[in-house]
Amino acid sequence: MVAAHGTFSLTLYLTVIEMNISLRYDRSGLTARLPDDLDIDVLHLNPLPTLEQEAQSIEESLRTPIGSKSLDTLARGRESACIVISDVTRPVPNEKLLTPLLNCLHDSGLSEDKITILIATGLHRPNWGDELEEMIGARIKEKYRVENHDARAGETHTPIGEVPLGIVGKTADVAINSRYLQSDLKITTGLIEPHLMAGYSGGRKLVCPGIASAQTIMQFHSPPMIGHKRAHAGNLQENPVHAMSRAVAGRTGVDFICNVTLSETRQTTGVFSGDLDQAHHTGIAHVDRQTKVPCRLADIIITTAAGYPLDTTLYQVIKGMLGALPAIKNGGTMIVAAGCAQGLGSEEFVAMCRSLSSVDHFLERIYNEPVVIDQWQLQEMMQVLQKCEVMLVTDGLDDETVRSCLLTPMPTVEDALSAALKKHGNNALVTIIPEGPYVTPVPTAGHTAAALNGAH
Repeated sequence: MVAAHGTFSLTLYLTVIEMNISLRYDRSGLTARLPDDLDIDVLHLNPLPTLEQEAQSIEESLRTPIGSKSLDTLARGRESACIVISDVTRPVPNEKLLTPLLNCLHDSGLSEDKITILIATGLHRPNWGDELEEMIGARIKEKYRVENHDARAGETHTPIGEVPLGIVGKTADVAINSRYLQSDLKITTGLIEPHLMAGYSGGRKLVCPGIASAQTIMQFHSPPMIGHKRAHAGNLQENPVHAMSRAVAGRTGVDFICNVTLSETRQTTGVFSGDLDQAHHTGIAHVDRQTKVPCRLADIIITTAAGYPLDTTLYQVIKGMLGALPAIKNGGTMIVAAGCAQGLGSEEFVAMCRSLSSVDHFLERIYNEPVVIDQWQLQEMMQVLQKCEVMLVTDGLDDETVRSCLLTPMPTVEDALSAALKKHGNNALVTIIPEGPYVTPVPTAGHTAAALNGAH
């Protein structure tokens, strides 16, 4: 008997399912065969209807936006436009959004040569060639100016002054992509989903960290920001990461956003266009109905990083670990299945992984030394390891590399579960989260405080 959670309620219900569990893994997925005599909960996204007329819904959202004039009205008389899109690490249906957006701009008098599509890479690598074509489609790739933001190229940024860090009394010197700042009409697109430190993705995050300078991003991801008790998935209140991101977006200006929400099968469930705050907050309310799922605290969790494109590097896979953290007991075992087809991540991230000796040593060091690019993701992983053991099932990394990251390599999910059961006993509660970080576990009454205290 398996408890399957799919409604944001504190009432749990039971349903019989087969013990073949499909997990999001790389492009193809992974099926785990589990014993049928275990106490198992499966946390899925709450089902919401997908848009039957997706293209029509996107067009309507541009014409009748939330808290804003229509996009065609805003675009009239403008001399240039910049559309910011997410990079390859987010499964945004970019082509479906860009097609009506571009048509709307053309109808309002903006020609192709006056429009820039800017990829919000943050400090991630650029997206080119076949990868870019997969992201935005061949026609758009060939007809429009497409640029990858380069956070390390200082000459491509313009300072905008000091912005509050989100921590009382702290500020940061911020610089933003000059192409964006110089554009007459500023549009951002994206996906609204739970985010491990900013609460939710989308909205203001396309600007900061999406198109911010490296120095800005390092302040945005500094240890006090990442380690703040309110900087976690599903929360905006008193969250310094969200606060800084919003302050930067407000200073630079965002004329119009177009964000979507997706189902487990990556189908569009909502389109939220218009004002930076009103449209984003409306989308967040929609996301909460879909992603916040009640749970018991588990001894063992089996989770993922939501498959391709999120699980291509260990850097991104850490989001799956953080997403599951509220649902596990202190001292539990987390089993993560992730492809890691592109290895660990950036050069800086690889170097840090290779130099790890212990959780405590790493955390002590980062609070006493200058911020290094990508250290924030390892800081998040250390917070997971402070609470539980993490076993990694992957085809992309060898066992020695996995161990160097303070993780336990396992050949299969079944082997990992067997080892975890030896540690916790056959009566252990096993929770499975096939969609990884897209689900926000909400511990039921009596468990909430313990879960949140373990999260940071």
